[in-house]
Amino acid sequence: MKTRNITHGLLLVFVCCSILTAFTSCDDFLDITPTGKVIPKTLEEYRALLTYEYKKFPTDRMKTTLRTEECTLDKEYEAVKQYYDSYLDLWLWKDDNYSQSTLTFSTWRTYYHNIYIANYILENRNDITNGSADEISQLVGEAYMMRAYSHFLLVNLYAEPYTHCVPSATRGVPIMLSADVNAIPRSSSVETVYQQVLSDLDEAGKYMRVDKWENGLNYRFNKASVDALRARTFLYMGQWQKAYDAAQKVISVWGELENISSKLPVDYKSVENIVALEHFDTDVANATLYVNDYLVNLYRNGDQRKSKYLKMINRQEYNSAKNGGYCSFRSSEAYLTAAEALAQLGKTNEAIEQLMPLLRTRLNSTALTTAENLMKAMSQAELIVEIADERTRELAYEGHRWFDLRRTTMPQLTRDFKGYTYVLTPEKYTFRFPTEAVEANPEIEIW
Repeated sequence: MKTRNITHGLLLVFVCCSILTAFTSCDDFLDITPTGKVIPKTLEEYRALLTYEYKKFPTDRMKTTLRTEECTLDKEYEAVKQYYDSYLDLWLWKDDNYSQSTLTFSTWRTYYHNIYIANYILENRNDITNGSADEISQLVGEAYMMRAYSHFLLVNLYAEPYTHCVPSATRGVPIMLSADVNAIPRSSSVETVYQQVLSDLDEAGKYMRVDKWENGLNYRFNKASVDALRARTFLYMGQWQKAYDAAQKVISVWGELENISSKLPVDYKSVENIVALEHFDTDVANATLYVNDYLVNLYRNGDQRKSKYLKMINRQEYNSAKNGGYCSFRSSEAYLTAAEALAQLGKTNEAIEQLMPLLRTRLNSTALTTAENLMKAMSQAELIVEIADERTRELAYEGHRWFDLRRTTMPQLTRDFKGYTYVLTPEKYTFRFPTEAVEANPEIEIW
């Protein structure tokens, strides 16, 4: 109990410090706030709280690329050892005992901080001043989205895949629905977490007012992002018709696709970038990580993405060209989700038709004809595999591949390093709860 109280105290300090940081430019607010208290009142102040959470949003989804067959490590180990050691354990799936230099998935606390602030906004929505009804409603919608997306990522990092377990009988993650730092959370089932995500999305849809933010503010959630996350959630659940319906709603309002000859779709100014939130921060990684031959060879002749998404460097090796991008949801994903859902439903011709708008913007005319003919000759099972490959080509290095592997075949992958062979086995597709979280609250794994 003593450890738990200390942890809650530290969290409270962390929350207060974060709120203060968010208000560093609000001199008048700080002047009138009693010493030792942080009490936001106006829309501007509550907006500052959520903006801070946007700014600090984790990049764990991008880090998962390390664990997939998208990347490999530089063979010249000693030349880049100072960078290499940050990624080696993750790349080798050595999750039992990370070295001190390993870049771990250590943002559990950050996700729950996002959720805490979202809950704080939701609990105080009726007390927000100096804002129009639509502005306050939009902020509330974004808070629901922040809570939904954070829970969604947590359950997909730290719990078994929905499609490979009995969701109602499998431990998920703690659901936090109140801004109570003294709460002692227990985990909910995978099913319950997913249902909470869907419930929050329903609420977010009721409150959202903004169709599209201007560039520079488009890190914020908008109306289309609600259906984008809903489509992804149903896809991960294997609920194909619902995934298709949600993806179609996205396409109906945000179906434009980027001309990649002039701009990457992960550019925050791209016409297909729905929410430019999560950052592809791979500057250090590019010193050690290279595109795996598996991914390089997946691009067929005439596919523009090979030269646009991959960057050739020395020794005929490639880095990702998406470094520096910002993207959480984009229209391409909606087309891919709709196509996969239709293929799973046995509607193969419709699935191919759904995929064609995307391929027309990515392949030259010869490659387009070849791809279409190949798909028309495929069985349902073969087409499903082809669409999975298409997701890999299109969404490469954006953090989707790990979750696609988890929810589909969970393949056993191997890596050879310094005379040893390392194996990705099914249990390693789910991260353990952070040690600090379990030590602070042993009941966290009880549900």
